[in-house]
Formats: sequence, C-alpha cells, structure tokens
Amino acid sequence: MVTLRRPPQYTRSGPVLEPYQVLMRPMITEKATFAAERYNSYTFQVNQLATKTEIKNAVEILFDVKVVDVRTVNRAGKKRRYKSRVGMTSGFKKAVVKLSTEHRIDFY
Repeated sequence: MVTLRRPPQYTRSGPVLEPYQVLMRPMITEKATFAAERYNSYTFQVNQLATKTEIKNAVEILFDVKVVDVRTVNRAGKKRRYKSRVGMTSGFKKAVVKLSTEHRIDFY
C-alpha cells in the first residue's frame, strides 16, 4: 500500500516534482489495456525521480480519482544493433496504478 504508517526518516535531496512532471505518458499496450479492463489498473511511464507517493498524488490530482495501490518497475535499456553499430535504448520507470472500484480513467 502507499499509505504511510510513520513519517519518513529522511527528506529527499532531489528536485520537488509537480504532478504534471511526474507522469510522462500512459502506456497503451495490449497487456496494459487488459489490466485496465479487468483489474482497473492503469500503466504510466513516469519520471525516474518520482516516488510511489508522488505518483499516487499526481494521478489523484490530474485525473480526479482515488488510487488504492502503486507498483513501480525500473526497466533497463536494451542493446540494439543497426548495421555495424551497437547502441542502447533508453531505460524508463513504469508505474502500475490500481484505482478504487468506483473510479475509471478514459484515455480514448
């Protein structure tokens, strides 16, 4: 759960992010669409510096919904080859946000 049972033991030294800086874009894939329809969970690409609490607050403010749970994944970049050159795709942070049963987000 995202609810804090005790005050944090440290303060973050990074920048303070506004809600529109936390969420980069919704991830609309086959898997994410299935999760949205079945489990009321929505997937977003988020800022690398964002915490679970910031993600929860951003979704609640921007979409006016009640968030129940937030899960995050740091996806590493992959090696890709083009002709004789080898490069890396950029990694990103992904958040799966589960909403309360009476709330929905409509992307379409």
